[in-house]
Amino acid sequence: MPTKRHGGRWSPGRKACSETSVCAKVSPASHRSASVSTPGCTTRSSDDLVGLARTFPDTQIVLDHVGGPIGLGRYAGKRDEVFAEWSGRIRELAACPNVHVKLGGLGMRMFGFDLHTRELPPSSEELAAAWRPYIETCIAAFGPERAMFESNFPVDKGSCSYAALWNAFKHIAAGCSAAEKAALFAGTANRFYRLDTPGI
Repeated sequence: MPTKRHGGRWSPGRKACSETSVCAKVSPASHRSASVSTPGCTTRSSDDLVGLARTFPDTQIVLDHVGGPIGLGRYAGKRDEVFAEWSGRIRELAACPNVHVKLGGLGMRMFGFDLHTRELPPSSEELAAAWRPYIETCIAAFGPERAMFESNFPVDKGSCSYAALWNAFKHIAAGCSAAEKAALFAGTANRFYRLDTPGI
């Protein structure tokens, strides 16, 4: 079943979800942007998103939470297998120039890191070690100009502190240039959401 379109077309300001867990909130036409969640980033869901991006090349799309490589349920204990499929899908999505990615959300339980079960909260170094493969894969695929760090708070609060999360991102981005850091931590988000545009 293809991704649902209201009345055969995407309707501004409405939410469309397919049975494959691709959900898009499409902003009014004047904004021409969409925020998309693809839990699991499965073959079917990522194919739907690639199709969406290619059908509407003038609409800027942001993929939430590094595409959602799930680590629970039937995906539990299969981190290497899930990572291999997920990383391939990320590279495929990155080939669409109108798709961006948010780097974060990895503190949610769905990712299977089980950080919420620890007696003591993880340090920023521990978070960086766990999250680095996912974030670096996304940055390599999309480039800093189409990737942006996100806090995903208060949802991630169950796994780590706000300070530890942002310090983890700083550890991961330590090898980036000043221009790349500026894009990852602010520039890409400013441009995508037009935060510096008067009247928006």
